[in-house]
Amino acid sequence: MSDSEVLVVASKVKNYIKANGDMKTSSAVLNVLSDKIRALCSQAIENARNDGRKTVLDRDFM
Repeated sequence: MSDSEVLVVASKVKNYIKANGDMKTSSAVLNVLSDKIRALCSQAIENARNDGRKTVLDRDFM
C-alpha cells in the first residue's frame, strides 16, 4: 500500500457532504482526508505499541 493511496470511499464522503451541507466535493479533499487518517492510524499504532499490544483498539485513537 502506498502512502498516496486514497483510504476513504469517495462516494460516501461526497454523499455526506452533499446531504449535510448541500455542497460539492473537490477531488483534493479525498487526499487530505486520507493523509489525516494515516496520521491518526500512525498515532494509534504507536499508542498500542507503547502499551505492549499488537492490536490497535478504539481507545488508541483517543
